[in-house]
Amino acid sequence: MNQESYLRPGDDREPSVLIGRALLRLRDAVVMAMSRARQTVIQTFVVFSMVFLLLWIAAFLYGSFYYSYMPMAAFSTPVHYHYRTDCESPASFLCSYPVANISLMRNKKHVLTFGQAYRISLQLEMPDSPSNQELGMFMIKTVCFSQDGGQVASSARSSMLRYRSDLLRHLGTLLFLPAFLSGAAEQKQMLEVELFSDYTDDPYIPSVTAVIEILSNKVQIYSSHLYIYAHFTGIRYLLFNFPLLSALVGVSSNFIFLSLLFVLSYMRLLFRVEWVPTQLRTDGLLSDREMNMSNNQKEDEKDAAAGAAELLGPLQITPTNLSQEKPHLHFGYGTEVHNREIHGQIEVNESGAS
Repeated sequence: MNQESYLRPGDDREPSVLIGRALLRLRDAVVMAMSRARQTVIQTFVVFSMVFLLLWIAAFLYGSFYYSYMPMAAFSTPVHYHYRTDCESPASFLCSYPVANISLMRNKKHVLTFGQAYRISLQLEMPDSPSNQELGMFMIKTVCFSQDGGQVASSARSSMLRYRSDLLRHLGTLLFLPAFLSGAAEQKQMLEVELFSDYTDDPYIPSVTAVIEILSNKVQIYSSHLYIYAHFTGIRYLLFNFPLLSALVGVSSNFIFLSLLFVLSYMRLLFRVEWVPTQLRTDGLLSDREMNMSNNQKEDEKDAAAGAAELLGPLQITPTNLSQEKPHLHFGYGTEVHNREIHGQIEVNESGAS
């Protein structure tokens, strides 16, 4: 019994206590790990959200810049000619030259961007007929007008069908006879006439319409189209010819700038938060000092009033001046005892006088 009672201090721990402490430590470790994991997930989500938001803003800014800075690269419109046929001349079916009026406005906006150089060409689909072969060269005149009807620019270009000998024409007809019979091919030629090689619209007098006139009354045309191509230079050339590289550089630049701005703003906010509590502590100390000073002043005023009352002493009223002076009663909870003394003194004086 004595040997069992005298055990070492470290041997009195039971296995259940050790297991409980181990479980507590395990629980604390699990809770710590879960809190760290949750904090890491939250931080990752916040960082990912901010990066995604900055990327979206950077892409939006680049898209807005591209849309506002880059003009229309190409524009095409069909050309419809009108002419007179009321003449009696048997030499030609047309009494006037074919003329077409083309609008350079789309949705109340100018097709041509101010300061941008354009190449304007006219495409003619003409039949390979004997009349057109005998026509030879013909002139195409183009005049651009402003809103008030003033002439802005004009040009005159010549064109003609490609020459083909009779033998070559017959061989081609025999070779493509099945296609001609089925309608898959036609005997025609496509002519492209360059009207303006480097046309720049004037911002003060912009062009709103273009008049195209073919100076021949014997020409035969299937259809016609006007094509306007922008001739890019500088940054616009890079943006148009290398769109992916330009987009990557533009979005990356915007993202870096926005990230730097966000980091600087966050650091400024942190510095402001750290400075505000210090100022509040200083203001709190000053307010406590002011309150202590005001309390001390109030206590000094009370002590001065009490000292003055002690010096004056009790009120003395003689019989001679009783009729002249009337006792003044004070009202209040603190002066009830003083009023009783005054009444008692008045009664004593009246009895003595009687």
